[in-house]
Amino acid sequence: MNTEVTHVGGSRKELRVEVPAETVGRAIARAAQRYARSAKVPGFRPGKVPPAVARKRFREEILRAVAEDLVSRAVDDALREHELEPVATPEVRDVEIDEGKPLTFTALVEVVPPVDPGTYDAFVLRQQPLAAVDEAAVDREIEQLRARAARSEPVEGRPADAGDVVTLDLERRLRRGDGTESAPERHVNVTVEIGSPDNPPGFDDRLRGVEAGATREFALPMPATDEAPDAPATEAHYAVEVRGVHRRVLPELDDEFAKDLGDFDDLAALRTRLRSDLERAARDDATRAVRADLLRQLASRVTGDVPAALVAAEVERRVAHLVRQMLGQRIDLRRAKVDWDAFRDQQRDSAAEVVRSALVLDEIARRESIEVSENDLEQEFERQAAATGQSVFAVRAAVDKDDGRSQLAAGLRREKAIDFLLARATIVTV
Repeated sequence: MNTEVTHVGGSRKELRVEVPAETVGRAIARAAQRYARSAKVPGFRPGKVPPAVARKRFREEILRAVAEDLVSRAVDDALREHELEPVATPEVRDVEIDEGKPLTFTALVEVVPPVDPGTYDAFVLRQQPLAAVDEAAVDREIEQLRARAARSEPVEGRPADAGDVVTLDLERRLRRGDGTESAPERHVNVTVEIGSPDNPPGFDDRLRGVEAGATREFALPMPATDEAPDAPATEAHYAVEVRGVHRRVLPELDDEFAKDLGDFDDLAALRTRLRSDLERAARDDATRAVRADLLRQLASRVTGDVPAALVAAEVERRVAHLVRQMLGQRIDLRRAKVDWDAFRDQQRDSAAEVVRSALVLDEIARRESIEVSENDLEQEFERQAAATGQSVFAVRAAVDKDDGRSQLAAGLRREKAIDFLLARATIVTV
């Protein structure tokens, strides 16, 4: 087999391959015999069709099957011969095959580019000072816990006011600048907290003073938007019927409140735990900042183009992550109106930087003989199981089902390379 490699720009190579006519002829003969054994041809009993007849009658099918088989094997052999590591399935073009002639084709291959990480034993990394955890920070955490534990009770003897939660049925119609109106949107048992920053401007003023059973109709101006520039909505018309008004009652801030939250003897123990959690979070934030600085410096060492297939894969990984987040929050993807193409475009530059840093980490791991053992993988399965509440068996099965063990190992290998570099870096507080 003759092969020729040409660099065609970026991280792409073009393979020109020629498979000898003798090899093609033997493959055609074997394929013709297979067709002879299985083909149904008038005038011949099953399995008794002469190979020459099958070869003539099914010529195109035989040539196509032989080409598919030989091209696949020839691509693998050529990649090994030239020590090329593809990052995606090669794109095969211009396949030519005929009896008595060599099989020829070209394959466009995107490969991992050579990376020189340079010296990496003297990184200087910046770290922000740890955020101070004062009593006010602990107090804010306490108040958030109280808000989550608040109970709801009906408001009696007064109309709705700031902080109250109003339950209502709502109908909304949008009026456009050209005088047309949208179809009404109807929502039942909607809860609205008066004073919430999520409410449309002016909405709170229309709800203050309502009581259960009240109905109100009002119009609010719509903020400027880029949607429908020819006829944007200028007003939103609301019709609401109040089903109930409730207020949130915070629990008393005492030892019993702390005991209800968990294994705390008193309020002082809860405050100690919260302070410890905040301090740990501050340390984690500082560590993440140092890691981010390291990855930025690593990425800057790859100045050329990076494989588009790797960047695309990283972008799609982020799309999948966002989808999982939205599903976890029970967001209807069909109604979310996410511009996925715009999201992909927004992620492309940062995805390319992630790919650059990963390429450098892979090369450092190779040079330093950093490997991932089966024990490392099992520990990661246990960590994921603890984080998700699944069994280790379920996590392992999910990874193996998606053929993700090699990807998981690659990620752990990079983490080990990061730890290797951080242990040798100089970290300065700025």
